[in-house]
Amino acid sequence: MKGLGEMERKVKFATKCVHAAEKPDPVFGAHTTPIFQTSTFIFENVSQGTARFAGEEAGYVYARIPPNTPTHAVLAEKFAELEGGETGQTFASGMAAITAIALTSLRQGDHLISTDVVYGCTYSLFSQVLPGLGIEVSFVDTSETENVRQAFRPETKMVFLESPANPTLTVCDITEIAGMAKENGALCVVDNTFSTPYFQRPLELGADLSLSSCTKYIGGHADLLGGIAAGSKDFMNRMSSIVGYTGGIMGPHEAWLCIRGLKTLHIRMERHAENAMKIAEFLESRPEVEWVRYPGLPSHPQHELASKQMSGFSGMLSFEIKGGIEAGRKLMDNVKLCSLAVSLGATDTLIQHPASMTHACVPCSVRRSVGITDGLVRLSVGIEASEDIIADLEQALEAI
Repeated sequence: MKGLGEMERKVKFATKCVHAAEKPDPVFGAHTTPIFQTSTFIFENVSQGTARFAGEEAGYVYARIPPNTPTHAVLAEKFAELEGGETGQTFASGMAAITAIALTSLRQGDHLISTDVVYGCTYSLFSQVLPGLGIEVSFVDTSETENVRQAFRPETKMVFLESPANPTLTVCDITEIAGMAKENGALCVVDNTFSTPYFQRPLELGADLSLSSCTKYIGGHADLLGGIAAGSKDFMNRMSSIVGYTGGIMGPHEAWLCIRGLKTLHIRMERHAENAMKIAEFLESRPEVEWVRYPGLPSHPQHELASKQMSGFSGMLSFEIKGGIEAGRKLMDNVKLCSLAVSLGATDTLIQHPASMTHACVPCSVRRSVGITDGLVRLSVGIEASEDIIADLEQALEAI
């Protein structure tokens, strides 16, 4: 098959999922990308080795140093193609990606603006680790753009957005905030894990970098850890030394699993979103439920904005049961089809309690101030038959 770059017309997203960056193995003609299970690479001569280590010649030198291995390179190129970026970089986890981006962008005395509702470990990195390096962080309700505008300082070097946010599903205006960042000479970074590039492409909305935890929808089967980012070649080149020095790289087998996962991303995300809408509507109709947050629902505070910058609403939702934490525990203890587990983006439906699990590291006062109530339940809707997921939740609700 000809490379996508040789095709006369622009191919659709689904075709990119299957074909982008994929090339038959030049030696044996393998149809799928091989797993290059090697730590090092052989140079033809000393001159070539010297040139590659100096960055004067493209090529592979050592699996810890970008571009890592040919397997990683295919994944990075495929993801960048899907996100609309110039190039990409893989990592051992989503947190490794965020850490490398932060260490590349920020120095002592710099200032970071972050969405106030972010994944728990992101919050801990920003609130505990970065201040120890002399980097000040402001957590801001980015759903109100004026809050972001007022938070900028001369020393602001990066704006970090999570939209939709984990676990409140709050949405922020990426285009407007990215414009503010550019005006102030700051980098705009978006954690796009919940949406994936199938439903939202931050780079096309003006952001500088888009990252995802591959552990979630990119891999899609709850069987790997990984992270990935897409953006400009200039930034990735600057970040390559940080990646090499800190060593938070993805393994070649995980890279291969992510390549395989991306081939069905478009199909899986359609079913995740279709199911999530049905379940959100079901939950909103139940008397036991206080409220439901899903960007696809008209009741969502930023539904209009989400409809504008997203092509679909993915498979994540949150809700609160009347009766608070005890009622929520009864619900989660009584589900049979849904799995009580953290993480998200698996083929099966996962249910969990953020206040005691994924966001337990966030101080209680902070959780409550940003809407992560003790009774909030987060649901990662899988690709099972929606009728079966609803039946499971219905019997669990009736058991409360």
